[in-house]
Amino acid sequence: MKITQVVCQILRADVTAKTASCQDAVLVRIRTDSGLEGIGEADSSPEVVKAIIDAPFSHNIACGLRELLLGENPLEIRRLWQKMYDGTVYYGRTSVTITAMAAIDMALWDLAGKHYGVPVWQLLGGKQHDRIPAYASILFGRDGAETADIGRRWVEAGYSAVKFGWEPMGQSEALDVELVRGARQGMGEDGTLLIDAGLVWDARTALRRAEQFAEYWIGWLEEPLRQNDVDGYAWLRDRSPVPIAAGEGECGREAFRPLVDRHALDVYQIDLSRCGFTDAMYLRDRIEEIGARPCNHCYTSPLTVAASIHWLCTCRDAFLFEDCVEDLPLRNELTHEKMQAVDGYMTPPDGPGLGVTLNEDFVQSILLTESGT
Repeated sequence: MKITQVVCQILRADVTAKTASCQDAVLVRIRTDSGLEGIGEADSSPEVVKAIIDAPFSHNIACGLRELLLGENPLEIRRLWQKMYDGTVYYGRTSVTITAMAAIDMALWDLAGKHYGVPVWQLLGGKQHDRIPAYASILFGRDGAETADIGRRWVEAGYSAVKFGWEPMGQSEALDVELVRGARQGMGEDGTLLIDAGLVWDARTALRRAEQFAEYWIGWLEEPLRQNDVDGYAWLRDRSPVPIAAGEGECGREAFRPLVDRHALDVYQIDLSRCGFTDAMYLRDRIEEIGARPCNHCYTSPLTVAASIHWLCTCRDAFLFEDCVEDLPLRNELTHEKMQAVDGYMTPPDGPGLGVTLNEDFVQSILLTESGT
């Protein structure tokens, strides 16, 4: 079996100025001479990912990904990951090139599952969990009262955990505390409350907020610092009264290595559309070795939701699944299968590969551009 096409499609619905990455998407389809197709996606700027896939050969360590894959055996996934890494080393290694590789890697694992007739979780070594509790992942309201209403809504929908994130947190100490207080009031005393600060503070301010938020029994404080502040995270994690989570913006093992080596986090958040299954498996084992906990990051389409639960259910210490609950077309209509928690739990699909199928009519209705056909 050989790869005959690497198709890159950009999908775009209505894009507005907010921190939500399911308003557009970049799909990768790996097609073979056997007729099988694997699908994947990257959580990044779609046009930038497309450029990395489409780029022609420049020299041996600066080559577009399609050029590196055509004619190859798609089942040799680990070797192909290394070939892509080596062939892009002059412009890759830890950033957007890895996200483009992740989309291809996701598609290759999907294709392999279809070839062997088994779900991806089986190829990854087997399930450690038949289902995982999900948390509803949503943005803060404008103030504490609106945030409380949001919390009530998702508890009533069956979630025992809710994460609130990003703006308007960071504008003032008073508003920060008001938002968290409102979130706890809305959820009641028993629910698991998670807070995503959205990269807004320095380490000392983050420690003060962690101490203030501890009063409201938060399960973790996520990304309080800039993503590259490894020293700050290590300092904060050693002093914080609440667990510290981060990692969603990291692309592949090399980007995560300083955080893991420094034991800088309590919870490592791995995004399959930025790391791919190949590096996510490596990270699963490294996180387990240091006694930390893994969680998925997922704020994109059902493809990444499916990939995330396939991976996370193979992690021994998995305990929560991020379930984006924003009501957006790409989130709800891209696949025929609805990838959402049921009664507060996520269950991995049992179908071959990712276990989801694209709604091709919907794809065509929002298709912006396509290459590689």
